[in-house]
This record gives sequence, structure tokens and C-alpha cells, in this order.
Amino acid sequence: MTAVFPVSARRFPATALAGLVAALGVGLAAAPAWADALTGPTTRQSLNPIAIAMFLGFVVVTLGITFWAARRGTRTASDYYAAGGGLSGFKNGLAIAGDYTSAATFLGVTALVYTSGYDGMIYAIGFLVGFPMILFLIAEPLRNLGRYTFADVAAYRLSEVPIRTVAGINTLVIVLFYLIAQLVGAGKLIELLFGLPYPVAVGMVGILMMLYVTFGGMLATTWVQIIKAVLLLSGAALMSVLILGRFGFSLEALFTQAITLHPKSAAIMAPGGLVKDPISAMSLGVALIFGTAGLPHILMRFFTVADARQARVSVLVATGFITVFYTLLFVIGFGAIALVLGDPAFKDTAGNLVGGTNMVALHLANALGGSVLLGFISAVAFATILAVVSGLTIAGASAASHDLYARVLRRGRVSETQEVRVSKFAAIAISVVAMGLGILFENQNIAFMVGLVFAIAASANFPIIFLSVAWKGLTTRGAVAGSLIGLASALVLVALGPSVWTVTLKLGAAPFPYDNPALFSVPLAFLTSWIVSRLDRTEAAAVVKQAFAAQHVKAQTGLSLT
Repeated sequence: MTAVFPVSARRFPATALAGLVAALGVGLAAAPAWADALTGPTTRQSLNPIAIAMFLGFVVVTLGITFWAARRGTRTASDYYAAGGGLSGFKNGLAIAGDYTSAATFLGVTALVYTSGYDGMIYAIGFLVGFPMILFLIAEPLRNLGRYTFADVAAYRLSEVPIRTVAGINTLVIVLFYLIAQLVGAGKLIELLFGLPYPVAVGMVGILMMLYVTFGGMLATTWVQIIKAVLLLSGAALMSVLILGRFGFSLEALFTQAITLHPKSAAIMAPGGLVKDPISAMSLGVALIFGTAGLPHILMRFFTVADARQARVSVLVATGFITVFYTLLFVIGFGAIALVLGDPAFKDTAGNLVGGTNMVALHLANALGGSVLLGFISAVAFATILAVVSGLTIAGASAASHDLYARVLRRGRVSETQEVRVSKFAAIAISVVAMGLGILFENQNIAFMVGLVFAIAASANFPIIFLSVAWKGLTTRGAVAGSLIGLASALVLVALGPSVWTVTLKLGAAPFPYDNPALFSVPLAFLTSWIVSRLDRTEAAAVVKQAFAAQHVKAQTGLSLT
């Protein structure tokens, strides 16, 4: 392992990059033989040379960026975790957008609109509304109080060891669940497009994200996310223009054609097609809105800018990008209904969409621009996955090294060089575990994992962050109890819900009738924090309450009273 992943990123040779690219090229060139040997020629799809070429082009460019970032140095904690803290708000905003708009967003929301129409946009709206929450409540205090992880904020006045332990565990749980979903999506996408066996596809993505994070740190990850954001918006805009061009740039004509072809007819233009009852709608909304403000890989990005002003600019840029992107997804989803739904060329012998509904965006690209546009959109989808998994991996590695190792286990008695080294090994370990779980969950229903990620973030992370900067009365015991109850209740209620209990485990009627527990777990976490803090009469509780005034000034102004 040490021969492949040396401790010093500066020693990473350019020939290693060329060797990896060559290996990837040989692997893709041999894809038909692998597919015939392991799956049989009748089950794989025909390869798209343009998609392969664009895929390899993206890999070459991003590995070149990783080599450049490694040469600039990732020895210090600031360089590795936060790209030296010198990014502009505009660049960081693009990177946040690239980190946030995952393959589940691009492929999944398009599929939801394709199957459910108007109601499919509820996810897009929920994802978007979370950003004003970050702008007004979190961005500025986070940048003024923290250094590398969101646990820095809560530990500013609360007891460091228990807070960082809980925050580190929460982060690793969120990162692993999110990585499983992303890697399964990546594996299926590459398997469909290139004919590679699923385990090989997952391993390829895992190795690439390992390289980005281990050698390039946050700087390389940032540029991968920026490139991906530009490509994604460009691809979505191009597809939307081509769709509207087919209908004389008339949304009314597009919607009319979609209503005519869809089995649900005019019902696709009305609410209620996806979320059936008000409780489910509210619970999903709570998870998406507050969960966004608790995702560790998003919050970590605010430490890459110079000051709180640039942090606010980052949120504004990211919000603008994501707003445009989600608006275009509405057009793309209805365009898929109008142009793909009735075309037998995209169906298998049973009449089902080839690759499942999650691949409808790729079929739409093929219908609009043939193999060229299909290749480009396929490469964009792959870039989307790589950008997100890289951001997740560095967030998990930072929690493991900075919070759990350096601050909890070693109590701060560790050099920056040692901390960065541990972070790199943690990135490798997280990647290996995620690859193993991604292969293990290949044929499982993983839709509930994405909802679980947001529910955990909303229930376990958001209460700590918000109460630590907004409520003087929060104590260490209250924060730890609230976070643990939020984490446990989210996990238990999801396990008892229909997606796991009934669909995955096939145990019959679910004890908990809702798929998303956030409407129940988030208030429970806040209530637990409030009750335990009010009952905490220890001397330590009095000390942290007295420290709130100095923290509040630092959080709002960046000025320290000490």
C-alpha cells in the first residue's frame, strides 16, 4: 500500500498519473471481453466510443489537476483541509454547487419528473430552500468560529472531547451512507455505458476519489467540483434548449405533448403524484431543508474562503447556480416524457426503459443529439459522481483525523504533518470501506439511504450547530444528548419505515408509516437538547453559558474579545 500511496504528496510522480490513465484506457478497451466473460454478450449494452473518449478526457484533466495540487503542497492542515483558505467566494460557490448537485439530483430528479410529473420537483425545491437557511443562520458564524470542520464551531465553548466525538461519528455515518448511494449509481452507470463488470466500475471510481483526496487534498477536490459544475450547467442548458427547440420554444406545447403521452395524463401537472399525504410532505421538507444545513461536506467548504463576507458570496453564487440548474431539470424531465416515453428504441423486450428510469436523462440525450450528446452527458454524469464522492471522502477523512484523532485521542498533542498523514490514510480507509459496501449493496434498494442521510444531518448535526451559536443555555450534556437522540431516532424510524421494513426486509406492514422521519426526529433532538441543558446544574454548564457572550461577538463580527 505504501508503494502506491506514499506519505508525501510531493513525491507523487507524473508517470503514476500516466500509468493510471493507461490502465483505465486498457480496461475500457477490454470492456467487451470482460463483459462477455462475466455477464455474457446478451446482457451488456453497446459501447459508446465518444462517451469513453470524454470519460478518459475528464479523468486525464482531473488527475493532472491533482498532480498540480500535490506539487503546490498538502503538508499543512490548512492546505489539505481548506485549500489554504484563499479561495474567492465565486470559486467556492461554484465548488459548493458542484459538491451539492449529485448524480442523484441530475439523474434522480429527472427520473422523478419523468414518472410523477409536477410532484417530482418537490425534491429539487427542498434541496434549494436549504441554502437560505445556511446563508442567514450558519455561513457567517461557521467561518468566523471554525477552522476545518463544523465540530470546531460547537467545540468553541462546549467541552471538546464529547462534542467532537459525537460530531465525528455523525459525519462518518453520513459520509458512508452517502458514498454507498453514489458508488452504486456510478457502478450502474459505467456498467450500462461501458460494459464493465459492476465491481470493476465501483473499484475504478473508488481509486480515482482516493487519488484526488489523498494527493490533492481540498485544492484538487475544489477544482474537480468547479469543472463538474460548469459542465453540468452547460449540459443541462444545452439539453433544455434542444428540447424547447423541438416544440417551437413553447412550454405549453411541451406540456401538452407530455400530458398526451403519459399514462397519468393531466394528473402529472397536479400535486399528489409522489407524496401522498401532508405528514410525508412536511417530513420530507424538514429533512431536505435542515439536512442541507447539516451536511458535513457542504459545511466544510466555508473554511476554504478568507472571511465571512466571502462565505456569504459563496452561498449566493451556489444558490444562483442551483436555482438555474433545478429549473432546467423541470424542462428536461418533461422533455423526457415527450421524447423518450413513447419511443420503443429505448425500451427492452419487456417494454421497460433500458437501465431503469434513472437512466432516462441519458436516453433523452441520445434522442436529442445522438451518440455525441449521449457521450457528453454520460461524461458529465460521471464527473458529477466523482466530484461528490471526493467531497464526501475528504469530509470523512477530516472528521477522522482532525476531530477524532488529533483532538479526541491525542488531545491536541500532534503535529500538523502527523494529522495530515492520518487524514490521508483515513481517506484510503473510507474509500476501501465505501467500495466494499457499494459492491455489497449492488442489488439492494438504496433509495432510503439518501433520505436517511438528510434525516441524520437534520436530526444530529443541525441542532448542535444552530443551538451552539444561537442559544446561551446550551450545555455540553444537552448538545451531546440531543445529537445522539437525533441520530438514534432517525436510524430507528427509518428502519421501522416502509422503505426498509416492508420493501427491503419484507417483514410486512411497517410499524412506522412514513418513509422520512425528520418531522419527528428533528423536534425530538431539539427538545432533548433543551431539557437536558435546562436540567444541567454542573459547574461546567455555568462556565459554557458565561462563554456565550464572547462567542456571539466572534460569530457575528469575527472579532475576539480575548
